[in-house]
Amino acid sequence: MLAQFDDDSVVVYQAYRPAIGRFAAEHGYFGGEFSLSRMSWIKPNFLWMMYRCGWATKEGQEVVLAIWLARAAFDEILSLAVPSSYWPHRYPDHDAWQRALTHSEVRLQWDPDHGPAGQALERRAVQLGLRGEVLANYSREWVRRIEDITPFVREQHGRAALETPREEVYPWLASSRIEADPMP
Repeated sequence: MLAQFDDDSVVVYQAYRPAIGRFAAEHGYFGGEFSLSRMSWIKPNFLWMMYRCGWATKEGQEVVLAIWLARAAFDEILSLAVPSSYWPHRYPDHDAWQRALTHSEVRLQWDPDHGPAGQALERRAVQLGLRGEVLANYSREWVRRIEDITPFVREQHGRAALETPREEVYPWLASSRIEADPMP
């Protein structure tokens, strides 16, 4: 998993309609029209987020946010994650996985990463679905900073000399039970 991080924080990305995105950027937390009753997906990989939101052009995803989370909180999110597909090496049977998925507040999904032009790459990108208490903590307590990066995103879209955040393999995965599921 690629991410921008330092000793204290990890950057994740989300895209929202203007009312939600602007509120979060102005207030430094998620509130207003942000819903705690539905799953919210965070992505630590910039280009994967750009693919998903169409570089801030998809309806309902016009405002792209960079959210700095406390690194300990991000690690906690990862530790609670249940994969969105059955992994036989992690669960004794399909029913055990289904029970874990039903009760988990964090869903982990691996998808093909995408390059600057939207082409699918061989490497995988992760997205994490948050709900319940984890989402409530994420929305206020775990946020260090929220920045509306929409102007930067729009400026970069289609540039030959694309600038992206510096991302590295996130080291937490090396000691965890979370690994990429096989490519379909």
